[in-house]
Amino acid sequence: MNYIKILLFIVMICPSVSKSQTDPGLLSPDGKVRFQFSLHNVGGPGYQIFYHDQPVILASVDSGNNAGNMELVKVQRSRHHGSWRPVAGEQSIIHDNYNELILTLRKPDKQTDFQFIIRAYNEGIGLRYSFPDHVNSSDTAQLNAPLIDYKASFPALQFTEGTQGYCTDHAQGIYKLQPLKRLQPGITLPLTITLPGGIWACIANGGRSEFSTQWQAILIADEPNKLLENNFLISNLNEGGQLKDISWIKPGKVIREMTLSTKGAMDLIDFAVKQDIQFIEFDAGWYGPENKDSSDATRVNVDPERNPINDLDMQAVIRYAGSKNKGVILYVNHRALEKQQDTLFSLYEKWGIAGVKFGFVNTGTLYWDNWLYGAIKKTAAHHLMVDVHDEYSPTGYKRTYPNLITQEGVRGNEEFPDATHNTILPFTRFIAGPADYTFCFQDKRLKNTKCHQLALSVVYFSPWQFLYWYDRPQQYTDLSEVEFWKKLPTVWDQTKVPQGAPEQYIVVARKNKKEWYVGAITNDDPRSITIATDFLQRGKWYEAEIYEDGPGNSVLKRTEKINIESLLTFNLQKRGGVALRIYE
Repeated sequence: MNYIKILLFIVMICPSVSKSQTDPGLLSPDGKVRFQFSLHNVGGPGYQIFYHDQPVILASVDSGNNAGNMELVKVQRSRHHGSWRPVAGEQSIIHDNYNELILTLRKPDKQTDFQFIIRAYNEGIGLRYSFPDHVNSSDTAQLNAPLIDYKASFPALQFTEGTQGYCTDHAQGIYKLQPLKRLQPGITLPLTITLPGGIWACIANGGRSEFSTQWQAILIADEPNKLLENNFLISNLNEGGQLKDISWIKPGKVIREMTLSTKGAMDLIDFAVKQDIQFIEFDAGWYGPENKDSSDATRVNVDPERNPINDLDMQAVIRYAGSKNKGVILYVNHRALEKQQDTLFSLYEKWGIAGVKFGFVNTGTLYWDNWLYGAIKKTAAHHLMVDVHDEYSPTGYKRTYPNLITQEGVRGNEEFPDATHNTILPFTRFIAGPADYTFCFQDKRLKNTKCHQLALSVVYFSPWQFLYWYDRPQQYTDLSEVEFWKKLPTVWDQTKVPQGAPEQYIVVARKNKKEWYVGAITNDDPRSITIATDFLQRGKWYEAEIYEDGPGNSVLKRTEKINIESLLTFNLQKRGGVALRIYE
């Protein structure tokens, strides 16, 4: 069966409501999430998903005329209770507990079985189709067909009347809240929806394996902040780590080198030492104009529009960075990657490069999906970490290959979004996984306050945090304003999202070793918030360094003694924020 036939087959089995002949169901371990399967009386399969017995996903109202006669030939049930440790995550331990249902269905006239696999977690549901008869993977139609994603798996997914969704048509787009009766073509996942009665859900893409569709994750919660706190469900829908040696995988803060010169790079390394930044990154232009096919990423040849002198000695910079215990990351556009990756990655390993930032990768077909994951595997073989840029949005694949450190797929500081947009992102894009937002601090184009920017580095997770994106070291004659960034970790042992709502505000608290970092931002309006510190250890007193917005967009720092019973109230300026470092 070729890929196109599979795609059509999935569309034909879209859910349909009618008198059922069989109705196996599945409950989450805590009994709150329920999946209900049904088989149409002329053979069309369907399902519904409930939370606290309230409908979240409705079966399609399609008649099922195209479904054909289907038989449920086998039902398998199992349970899984386990945990795993991410290499660079938002939690040090992730629990992976679910009940699983595997339904084997058959079209009698086709003699072909396929499996509908359902996993019920306390945090939501995972769904995928599997084809045990296998697929002819050499078929050229398979390589160029659109990805089997929600458009195929859930073509008629429907919601209860009154449901609204935060929708965008591309990963780096603007989110709009709009009425939503069904999952419409053109909506980019993750899609966060709010249902009547206060239930929140998020539909996202999960992992993929051979001869199966992508997992579809449906996270469900009573509050929107819990969707972010429970986003590990997406990582759980991926295969375990494939790398035995992970000692070379290092998170940290990153600063971009923009002069593309030896002196500028060495000065930047000195700034990185002063500010405890772990990596410098050479962005587009170090090997020539990135969009020219003639540009050769195996040698330094600086784009004359960026540095006409062309005096960048990369080997000298790498040696100097190594002497200061700093790593070097190189940006490479997809044009060079596609042509030269078999040469580049081994060469960069010899150079002593720490990682590669992929630029403008192609997305949206199985061919490019396989290309990207293949490239990530190849970088791992050469001890290179990866940051994938532009439209790629994560699916939890970093669990399988943890050298995939982060990715863009977000409307970040390159677009200078407003504060309201920033309050939507934690409840939408960041549910899918880390995002490289490219923070800046001094740029006059910023719409939000300096403390808003400081707080975002806690609210937004990325094991590589790119800071000072449009800024240059000479702009920082007073480093006290960015003292918070100097001390900031980028990976966490524990993450709490105690409160927040999209388009309004959010509070995130993260723990690294014995220290807690808290970030809170508001939308375009001023807001008073009170943060409870019940995440602290009982019986201990802590010092809280508090960074607040002051007059004229300044940063005011103060300290306060707090404990588990403290209630911290802040009056946030419009488009403002507050950042806290809490330590014993």
